[in-house]
Amino acid sequence: MRVLGLISGTSHDGIDAAVVDFTTNGGFTAHGADLHGTVLAATSVPYAPELRARLIAALPPAQTTLAEVCELDTLIGQAFAEVAADIAAEVGGVDAVCSHGQTVYHWVDGAHALGTLQIGQPAWIAEKVGAPVVSDIRIRDITVGGHGAPLVSFLDELLLRSRAGVSAALNLGGISNMTVVRQDGLVAYDIGPANALVDAVIVEHGLNPLGYDDDAAIACTGQVDEALLAALLEDSYYALTPPKSTGKEHFHLGYVQEHLAAQGREIAVADVVRTLTELTVRTVARDVEAAGIGFLAVSGGGCRNPLILDGLRAALPATEVVLADELGAAADSKEAILLALIGWSTMHGVPAIVPGGTGAREPRILGTITPGVGPLQMPEPVAAIDSLVLTEAAAS
Repeated sequence: MRVLGLISGTSHDGIDAAVVDFTTNGGFTAHGADLHGTVLAATSVPYAPELRARLIAALPPAQTTLAEVCELDTLIGQAFAEVAADIAAEVGGVDAVCSHGQTVYHWVDGAHALGTLQIGQPAWIAEKVGAPVVSDIRIRDITVGGHGAPLVSFLDELLLRSRAGVSAALNLGGISNMTVVRQDGLVAYDIGPANALVDAVIVEHGLNPLGYDDDAAIACTGQVDEALLAALLEDSYYALTPPKSTGKEHFHLGYVQEHLAAQGREIAVADVVRTLTELTVRTVARDVEAAGIGFLAVSGGGCRNPLILDGLRAALPATEVVLADELGAAADSKEAILLALIGWSTMHGVPAIVPGGTGAREPRILGTITPGVGPLQMPEPVAAIDSLVLTEAAAS
C-alpha cells in the first residue's frame, strides 16, 4: 500500500509530504507483520505568504471568529490538496492519504489535555487525489487519557526498540518533543519551545522574510542574556512530570514580551534571539542528561540550526547525537513519514498509540476516514506491527 503523509507542524511555515510504499515480509501472521517502508518521494512546500499571515493572525492568544476559522479550514485544506495531488502524480498515484492538517489549538489544563483542533478540511484532499484520507488523528488519543502528543513516539519506538541501553528520538519543530526508549518501555513528551519563540521574534521584527533564523545567522550576532535565560527556565511547565504536552497556546510572542517587560531594561533583539536559542539547548540537554540517554537521533527544522545541534553535542559529551537519517527516517521529512505510517495502520486496524508514549490508558486506532472518489475498500486487518525498516527509493 502506498500512503501519502501530510503535515504542517507547530512552526506553521508550510506543508511537509512523503509517500511511503509499505510492503510486508512474508505477509501477515496472527501476531502481526514485519513492515518495510520505502520512501518514494518527499517534499516541503511553504504556505503562500498571505495564507501564513492569516493563520498566524488567528492563532492564540489572538482573538478570531468562526468565519475566519471556516475560511482557513477551507484554504488550508485546498493547499494540502494541491501538494498531495502533485506528489501523488510524481509517484504514479497513492492508495491512501493521512493528513495531520494544521494545529490551531491544543487545550491543556495543568497535567491533562482536554481537546485539540487541527484544520485543513480533508474532503478537499480526497476529491483532488481520489484516494481515502485519514485525518483528525490526535483526538482519539486524548479521549483515553493521552495528550494527543507526541504521536511520533509510535514511529520512534519501532525504529529504536532494537538498540541496547537508553536511546531517544528528538524532534525540534516549533515545540521540542522527545521519545525515550528503554528495554522496559518508553516515555514521550513535549520538552518545551524549540523554534516557536525564535520564529515569533523573527516575524515580529521582520528580521527574515522566511520567518525563521536561517542557519542561526541572527542568533550568531547576539549574546546569551543570562538573567533573561534564568527567568525563562523558571517556567513551571518544565517541572511537570511526563507525559505532558504544550504548544503555542503557552509559548508565543506575548510570552516573550512579558518576560522582556519583567526585565525592566532594553535587550538587543539579536541577544533575545540568541537567548531563546540557548533556551532550547538548555531544556533539551537537561532532560537528555537526566534520562541517561546514550544515543539521540534528532529531526525537525531545529536540527538545521548549528547553534542548537552544536550546543547539544557540547552539552552532552556522553551522548551520541546524530540526525534521524541514520534510522532511515530523513530528519526533514520524519513527521510526514510518521503520518504515512499512521495512515497505513488506521487502514489496517492497527492501534498507533504506544503505552507510555502519550499517557493514553489503552491503545487505539487513530483518526477518521474520508472516502475517495470510489467505494471505500479496507484491506485485511493486521494485529500489530512487529518490526519496521525504512529505506529510501534508489535514485533512477
